[in-house]
Amino acid sequence: MLVKFECYSDGKYWCGRGIGVDIFTQGRTLDDLMAHIREAVGIHFEEELEKGESIRILSLSETEVGTIARASGC
Repeated sequence: MLVKFECYSDGKYWCGRGIGVDIFTQGRTLDDLMAHIREAVGIHFEEELEKGESIRILSLSETEVGTIARASGC
C-alpha cells in the first residue's frame, strides 16, 4: 500500500495532509513531521499492519527557490 502526503510549511509548523486518506499531522521541523506521519499512518492502518501488509509513504513537499547570484563575466 502506498500512502501519499502533501507536506507544506504554514510559516510556523510543517504540516502533512493525507491525499485520499483522512490523516493530518504537523511538526516543528520537517524531520518531526516525518516522524509524526509515520506514527499517524501506523495508527490509522494498524489492522493492515497486523495482517502483515507493507505500507510505504510518499511525501510531496514544497520548497522555496531564492535568487541565484551570478559570477561576473557570465
